[in-house]
Formats: sequence, structure tokens, C-alpha cells
Amino acid sequence: MPEFAWRAASADGQLVQGRSDAPSADAVLRQLRERSLTPIRVDESGALADGAAGAPANTTLARFGRAKRAPRGPVKAADVRTMTSELSIMLRAGLALDNALRVLIEMSVKPSMKTMLEELLEDVKGGAPFSRALSKRHELFGDFYINMVRSGEASGQMSQVLERLVAHMERLRALRESAINAVIYPAILLCVAMLSLIIMLGFVVPQFEKLFHDMGDALPLPTRIIMLLSEGLRHYWLFLVIALIALGWLARRWFTSPEGRAWCQLRLLGMPIVGRLLYQYDLTLFSRALGTLLTNGVPLLSALHIATETVGNGNLRTALAKMAPMVKEGARMVRAMEATHAFEPLAVNLVRVGEETGSLGPMMNELSAVLDRDVENGIRRSLALLEPIMILALGGIIAAIVISILLGVLSINDLVK
Repeated sequence: MPEFAWRAASADGQLVQGRSDAPSADAVLRQLRERSLTPIRVDESGALADGAAGAPANTTLARFGRAKRAPRGPVKAADVRTMTSELSIMLRAGLALDNALRVLIEMSVKPSMKTMLEELLEDVKGGAPFSRALSKRHELFGDFYINMVRSGEASGQMSQVLERLVAHMERLRALRESAINAVIYPAILLCVAMLSLIIMLGFVVPQFEKLFHDMGDALPLPTRIIMLLSEGLRHYWLFLVIALIALGWLARRWFTSPEGRAWCQLRLLGMPIVGRLLYQYDLTLFSRALGTLLTNGVPLLSALHIATETVGNGNLRTALAKMAPMVKEGARMVRAMEATHAFEPLAVNLVRVGEETGSLGPMMNELSAVLDRDVENGIRRSLALLEPIMILALGGIIAAIVISILLGVLSINDLVK
């Protein structure tokens, strides 16, 4: 019979961890509920607890602290996502909000996270709504998160709203990771190309310098160019490194400025393949945020303002910002979308159906799912095209150097004849 490690909360908000032998995870859940414990996590690997069942959480966490250094640094998006997931589970199981926060505090091993949770608990104990306590940390949670929690408080469905928040954050994380993973392989190929070029010019080509030294203008032009590049790299590499660092610093400063960011975003949108992918990615963020907010009862105007702020591209964000004033003046959502010229016919038709059937939120979620699939398919197609192009370019660079050296060797043979 397998052994399961579990983590649960008692009725008074205390965190309890332990191990149980059971035929399945469901059986462990039933055992915990029979003991009036709120299950938080069950893991067959046995990694959650080292003590006996019912051991106090602080004892178990102390052993973890000795075994592994506690994470440091500020609270990150992953910490918020984990906190939201665990809080949703505890609220769904019937634990009061203040007790659930106490459990999270006991579970926290990151000092910054523990401090933030203690501050939230103090605000909630003082009578403040949870959304107001979160709004004091606006830079961490943002309008979207706070308004979702506020809608959960108004509807009395806090645990369900937190579940949707977790699902929303997980989908955004998956979308961002797919975009990041798409860049990793081309970046590796580019680094390999640069390293190969440095090795060829810095170590391989100099081996032929003595052979070509006395030929002068008799060397073919490609060979002379390669020899000059090799000599320049060997003698002025320090200046090249300093120049590259300076150019990188200047470029970073320019691109992080409002003018540089706007210029870069405009040029990226104009690129043949990358531009469309970035455009669809931003529309996916907007559609998913708007659909999630509307589904949870946030008013349309507020939802439009919040969803627009999730868009990273400033040019597209400016176009989408025109929708809220039009809707405020009485225009239908579909007319506001058409006026921006930012949406394709499929998106407009889905919104039209959503308005006519009173299901605008679900339709925006459906639109975000469609755009999400388009982005993922576009990334796969782009990679399928980019990888062979970069490999051919790398091979072409090395082949050009080798051919230039061979031309020099052949020219020596011609002089000898």
C-alpha cells in the first residue's frame, strides 16, 4: 500500500502535516475530512512531511529549514500564484479567511512572503475587506487581481473567484513560457554562430598567416578580407568588447525610454511574422482579462479599463483605450471594437453573438482560447522556418571562411606554376 504525505489545516487554522498509508489519494482525503481537517495537498512522493501524522507544522517546517535554505528576495508572481491556489483550496473547504491566512503564514518559508501575509492578516482582523488590504500592495497584485477579489466579496463566491484567478494566471504563465521557450533555441544557435566565428577568426585563420604573408595583393580579395578580420579581432578584441558593452548599454537605455519603447514596438508590429505573433499575443491578454473580469461580475467599463492595461504594446493599447469612452457614450461593444480596427472579423462576430445572447464574458474567453491556439501554432510554424534558416546561415559563415582560405592556398599553387 503506498504512503502519502499530506498537508492540512485544522478548524482553528493550525497547519498540520503527516503521512498516511492508503490505497489512493482520495482515501487520504476522506481520512483527513473524518478527522475534521481541511486537506491542502496530498503527495504520493512523501516529500511534504517528515514527521508523524498530526505533527505540528512549525516542527516540520523547522526540519525543512535546516535541510534547505529558505528562499530570499521580494515576493514574485509565482509566490502570488501559489498563495492564491492554496487560499482558494482552504476557503472552498470552509476555513475562514483569517484562519486561512494564518495557515499560509505558518506554511511560508520566504521572509518577504510571510511579512506580506502578516500585514494582510492584520488588515483583515482590523475589519478591512480583503480587496482593500490587497489594494495597499497595488504594485504587486494590480487592478485585475484586486477587482476579481472585490467581485468575489460582493457575490459571496470568494473561493470560486480565486480558482478562476489561479486558472487565469496559469494560462498566462503557460503562454509566456511558450513564447520564452520559442526564443531559447534561436538564441542558442546565434551564440553558437558567434562562438564559431570567433574560433575560426581568432585561432584557425591565424595558422595560415605565415603561408600568406609574402603574397600581398596576389591573394584573392575574399582571403585578404578574412585575414584582415582575423588580425583586427586578435589585436583589437579589447576595444571591440568595450564598444559592444557601450553599444549594449546605450541600446538598453534607448529601448527602455518611452520614445525608444514606442519606436521598437512600432517596428516589431511591422515585421512580417514576428509582428503578427506579438499582435495576437497582446490581443490574447486583453481578451482573456476582459472575459475573466466580465464572467466574475465586474462592470463592463471597469473591465475594459483594466483589460486594456494588460496589453504591453503601447500602440495597440492606445487603440484599445478608445473602446471604453465609446461604450460609456452608449455604443455597443461590437461597434467600439470595429472602430478600433484592431480585431479580425472572427473576434467581432463572437462579440456580436455574446452581446445578443447576454454571454459577453464567455465569448471573450472563447476568443482568447482561439487567439491562444493561433499564437502557439504561429510560434511552432515560425520555429520550423527559423531553425533551418539559422543553421544554413551558420554553415554559410563557416563555409565562406573555409572557401576564402582555400582560394588563398590555390592562388599559391598558381604562383608556383
